[in-house]
Amino acid sequence: MTHNGSPIKHGVFIMPYHVPEKPLAQCYDEDLELIVRAEELGFEEFWIGEHHTMKYENIVMPEIFIARALGETKSIRLGPAPVCLQQHHPAHVASRLAFLDHLSKGRLNLCFGSGSVTADQELYVLDPQKGPDMVEEATNIILYLWSNDPPYYYDGQFWKIDLTKHVDEETLIGYIHRPLQKPHPPICMPGMSPNSSTMKKAAQLGFSPFAHCLVTGNVVADVLRTHEKATRETGRRPNRSDYKVARSIFLADTTKEAVKRVRTNSVGQKYEYIGRLFDKGLGRRIYKRDLNMPDAECNLDFLMTEQIIAGDVNEVLKRLLQLVEETGPFGTLVMMSDDWDDKASWIHSMELFAKELMPALNKAVGSV
Repeated sequence: MTHNGSPIKHGVFIMPYHVPEKPLAQCYDEDLELIVRAEELGFEEFWIGEHHTMKYENIVMPEIFIARALGETKSIRLGPAPVCLQQHHPAHVASRLAFLDHLSKGRLNLCFGSGSVTADQELYVLDPQKGPDMVEEATNIILYLWSNDPPYYYDGQFWKIDLTKHVDEETLIGYIHRPLQKPHPPICMPGMSPNSSTMKKAAQLGFSPFAHCLVTGNVVADVLRTHEKATRETGRRPNRSDYKVARSIFLADTTKEAVKRVRTNSVGQKYEYIGRLFDKGLGRRIYKRDLNMPDAECNLDFLMTEQIIAGDVNEVLKRLLQLVEETGPFGTLVMMSDDWDDKASWIHSMELFAKELMPALNKAVGSV
């Protein structure tokens, strides 16, 4: 159960991962259909990743995609995960997100973080080492603009805001729009490392944690504990109902079928692809439960025991209960979705997840 005994909610997250041979328009149409299906099945939230230079992960501006999806949906909450703050001017981010919150009639969720794609950083002439500091400053500016009337002035290390000369109270020029949700939409930050400084900063700001799908269960547990401890240090009481955990989950009628599919479909392909990206950079340490584990052993066989949970409902339930036992309670289980290489099997997996797995999980943890 969650911290307050309420049921564990469920959501979907797409990086998105699509094979580059598939036309972009088809990728986007399928992702839109996925959102509609998710809402029909009772998923409470849907997250979309941001990447600027990747053919496999091909949504450049999640906010535009969300605006398109609003007209196809009525209740599901939608959010970018994350807004790559160091790649945008904070005033522009503040304005466009406030605009989108009104368009959504308050259905917007937010996740603030730094983009980690090396090519994106090179495109925008960014120093990866300055990413955390840029995210912190951008966040401070956005919150400042959302909570103050003009004139606006912020003298930062990376950005400066100076809207002091052309503010006119009679014609109402010089005003930054504020979100519909007060004081702002719910904000989380991604966690993917032990003793995460991002989680400590999130706790200080009152933001919630979003544990990444690429890390092992012990790292997820550390991410949540780090946030919980840092929240207590601020004098506030942590609420694990606000905590989110993303996992790659694929269900079929039998475990044998689910495992077979995952080893050949876009789930396994995605993790092997990301592994190759790691091999070109810092190595596969993000994939590891034990940092002494050789990179060569961080293969699909290992990932199937940790980051990927494939099976029938009973098998996946068993794996998830093991995860909850290790991590402690959390509020939302976010199911990763990848390219529809076999649409029927993906939709069947979602149906099993929503109609059978989540009720069984909540019954098992005692929330209903």
